[in-house]
Amino acid sequence: MLQQIIAIVIIIFFIFRLVTQKKKNQISNNEFTLWLVFWLIAAAAIIFIKQIDRLVAWLGFSGSGINFLIYIAVLALFYLVFRLRLDLAKMDRSLTEIVRQITLKK
Repeated sequence: MLQQIIAIVIIIFFIFRLVTQKKKNQISNNEFTLWLVFWLIAAAAIIFIKQIDRLVAWLGFSGSGINFLIYIAVLALFYLVFRLRLDLAKMDRSLTEIVRQITLKK
């Protein structure tokens, strides 16, 4: 129970920082919404961890709900890194094309 309270306090801190950044226009509306939803889902997962344990057991997985959530988080991180890599490659190609066009004009 103490761990859940500490985790919720940390999430509240991150949400407070998120709102502060939004007020200072340091992040866009889309980023704000994405991160707010992320932190709210994280808080819900912490609050309902017992129900997640039961769901995971019902689905036939061994281990606890927190292990399942960690597996899902790792998969999501790998996906985000993959997407980030694709975006960086696209920017690299665009930058190369722009530099090529500028060089040919000189």
